[in-house]
Amino acid sequence: MSAHDRRRSRLLGPAAALAATALLATACGGGDDDARDVAVIIDQERCDTNREAGPITFVTGYHYQASVTQLEVVAAEAMGLFDSLCLDVTIQPGNGDLMGNAQLVSAGTAHFTAMSNEAEVLQADARDHRIVGLATYGHVPIATLLTGTDVKDLTDLEGGTLGHQSLLPAPLEAMLVAADVDLDSIEQVEAGYDPGVLPRGQVQALTGFRSNEPHRLDAMGEEYTQWLPEDFGVVGSFGVMVASPEWTEEHPTATEDFLRAVARAFDHCSEEAEECVGYAADLDLAGYDTEHNLQVWDTERDLVASSTPEGEPRGFVELELTEREGETLLDNGELDEIPDLGPLFDTRYLEAVHDGGDPIWPDEG
Repeated sequence: MSAHDRRRSRLLGPAAALAATALLATACGGGDDDARDVAVIIDQERCDTNREAGPITFVTGYHYQASVTQLEVVAAEAMGLFDSLCLDVTIQPGNGDLMGNAQLVSAGTAHFTAMSNEAEVLQADARDHRIVGLATYGHVPIATLLTGTDVKDLTDLEGGTLGHQSLLPAPLEAMLVAADVDLDSIEQVEAGYDPGVLPRGQVQALTGFRSNEPHRLDAMGEEYTQWLPEDFGVVGSFGVMVASPEWTEEHPTATEDFLRAVARAFDHCSEEAEECVGYAADLDLAGYDTEHNLQVWDTERDLVASSTPEGEPRGFVELELTEREGETLLDNGELDEIPDLGPLFDTRYLEAVHDGGDPIWPDEG
């Protein structure tokens, strides 16, 4: 029996394949019009165990943007994948305050959320927010620094103004330090989410995500220079799924199957990006830039694929890289010491739903 078959046998249990096709779960959304029947694909015992976990809240990092760790969850809910695993998932839009989201998870108000990178998991721990990283999907820094084309060396920023959304991302600070920039000579301001502040000259540098602000500036027809941390030897990550350590210990099968549904949705959205972005657009009541969000998803999906070694599950965690990323927080004074990383990351649940690099879906042989 192969490893895949052994795992599938443990998942489904005796005679579960027959039972799975017979069971139906009804998931109710905003009203009766949203009710749908979805075939349950796990055995009755596991289904009952998952239902005992109760309502599960996932908080997005930023509204319904089509980022990795967000779009897959939206798609999994829309496609009925959570329902098929007997999970009652509600998606709550976040406003970009990732530390606030971590606090919600720590307090038990939410159960899953996404962090921008592994360094933020360490920063959350330093703030006594009890969260655990379950999966890290991207293994390059997603953060980017944008400047005008007149900046030929990062030291040219000294004496100028740098805009960020809430704080200077650790990989960018490490990049500036590696480039011998005097950070004390740069005024840092909160610049919001309008990248137009850069071409308007309100700031001389702007932090952003390489899947977001560069595409927006391109659409505006603006010229800029993009500075990437890895070009300066800085390691980093993006797209970290986190949860409450107490909740995951109490509900291991629900945790596994949440990640299973997300993995399934990722594969689907890799092939059907427009469909999945459409699911996110349906949730956004304030208007949705579908074309831009397709660019966000395609950029981040490609970065995930290119930074995941063959044979590793998508979302693998390498604590040696995490420690190196954490060292950037030491260098910039964000941390006094690197904590014990073992309790802050737990990939048991991710590994339980993968056969090597392939996610396991119960109704497939």
